Amino acid sequence: MEEKTQKSLSFTEGPIFSSLIRFALPVLGSLILQAAYGAVDLLVVGWFGDAASISAVGTGSTFMQMVTLIITSLAMGTTVTIGQHIGEKKPEEAGNAIGTTILLFAVVGIALTVLLEAFAGPLADILQVPAESFDKTVLYIRICSGGILVIIAYNVISGILRGVGNANLPFLFVGIACVVNIVGDLLLVGVFHMDVAGAAIATVLAQFVSVVVSLAVLRKQALPIRFSLKQCRFYPRELRMILHVGIPIAVQETMVQISFLVINSIVNNMGLMPSAGYGVAQKIVSFIMLIPSSVMQSLSAFVAQNIGAGKKDRAWKGFFTAMLSGCTLGIFIFLAGFFGGGFLSSFFTSDAEVIAQSAAYLRGFSAECILTCILFSSIGYFNGCGNSLPVMVQGISSAFLIRIPVSLFMASLSNTNLTLVGLSTPITTVYGILFFLVCFAWLKRKQRL
Repeated sequence: MEEKTQKSLSFTEGPIFSSLIRFALPVLGSLILQAAYGAVDLLVVGWFGDAASISAVGTGSTFMQMVTLIITSLAMGTTVTIGQHIGEKKPEEAGNAIGTTILLFAVVGIALTVLLEAFAGPLADILQVPAESFDKTVLYIRICSGGILVIIAYNVISGILRGVGNANLPFLFVGIACVVNIVGDLLLVGVFHMDVAGAAIATVLAQFVSVVVSLAVLRKQALPIRFSLKQCRFYPRELRMILHVGIPIAVQETMVQISFLVINSIVNNMGLMPSAGYGVAQKIVSFIMLIPSSVMQSLSAFVAQNIGAGKKDRAWKGFFTAMLSGCTLGIFIFLAGFFGGGFLSSFFTSDAEVIAQSAAYLRGFSAECILTCILFSSIGYFNGCGNSLPVMVQGISSAFLIRIPVSLFMASLSNTNLTLVGLSTPITTVYGILFFLVCFAWLKRKQRL
């Protein structure tokens, strides 16, 4: 691979805001299209299926989204490691990180496939899936888990490209997958009436096509790294760097997602209609959360390159720029979620009760649209510095000390509703922001900022 390319961004020079925007927009586009996988599944199943099918796809896709987020979090170790090597101008060591990543994620993929196929039923039990949608939920999880290696391949490729400052190609690849998924859903669910199974098959097929295309395109791309197949082995130093960053982030994301699955099971226990409404709301939430997620991923790559280049002040300025930009957009998304929840939900189902339940959850959740931009910017900064331990501690403590207890409390109230359950997320985020304020104050006191 060549050492220079016009399609990769250097974050170590030039205007900060424009650099972040140029990188964040394709990242945001990629995340929107990725979220469209489950959303399109739910949308098409909502058109052609019943409430049981909506509940199954809502719960099943939420679980698979959790798995994907954990994989993406672990791949952040690769993004940060490669980004720092690029900032240090060490292209060969960046190639070593790629070779280590390929073997590492192959092992992870095989292990996850076996576990999810074997325990799909018990997982549905844990999630307290309503009896009407139990078998469909298990079927959806099993079909999707058969494509774990494909999901991992896409996210590893995207993590590598973002590490070198290229967010355009991941956007292209996921765009292709989204088109294939839409066509597959309409064909398998709408024409052949395969219901939940058709939606799951379409998702896996779409991701497979995306990976095949990405590998074909990458063979003709020049990247600022030196890599050959001979480097596909474990390099101890690179493995330590990847795991040092990736494992705390993955653990943090796992705990956060488990806490949301607990909320899902709490809602499932409230009945079929709340379960279906929550499933629809979660699809809308998956889109609402894309701006802070794109800010976090972009800031991590930005900070990683600048830390590698020894430009700590520029990394710090990037943090404030990303946070303020995200919060500005978050205000508009908050307004859409709070006042337009029913309208947004109507795209996924025509069932008035399901729409009402979904809108109720969104009213409680919507403050998160602003707060999480502050939280995710903080996470992105620490990830980019290669110091993901505070991120892990925050994620675990938020999940088990705040989000789950508050959700259980809200659900236990007399005459409770999904608005009260939805409030548990912004309440948790306030705690996370306060946690990172303490971390920043401590680091500043130690003169590490």
